[in-house]
Amino acid sequence: MFQLERNPFGRLVLTLPDGTVHEGVVPVRAFPLAAPAEGVSLVSTEGRELAWVPHLGALQREAHALIEQELAGREFVPTVQRIESVSSFSTPSTWHVTTDRGPTRFVLKGEEDIRRLGEGALLIASAEGINFRIADRLALDRHSRGLLERFL
Repeated sequence: MFQLERNPFGRLVLTLPDGTVHEGVVPVRAFPLAAPAEGVSLVSTEGRELAWVPHLGALQREAHALIEQELAGREFVPTVQRIESVSSFSTPSTWHVTTDRGPTRFVLKGEEDIRRLGEGALLIASAEGINFRIADRLALDRHSRGLLERFL
């Protein structure tokens, strides 16, 4: 198994079983929304896969924590809890929403920017380049579901 640590500059350092050391590795999830704890690749600064982690739970606690910290710093996908309003039912439209990180607004360029992830989950790509997640559209309140249905 490999070793993972953080150097004094805050970069991840991967030591492989054969003793080779790679500085600045980046963890990349294979399925960030559907299976976030499964399939993580540790990639070199050149973009080459150095190690594959089938399941994060199988790692030592320290390595698991380092990977999760690194991923949390790079992944920003707020979860929509309520849709307050939309500027129009044609696109582009401005959405005012409440997320797990507070209230915000974003612009939806087109209906094709709403992707179904399965089991009621949706991923909405804003015009600003931020992805918003709806964990279960059926669990939203009635007002939010009504606004959302106009775009699905």
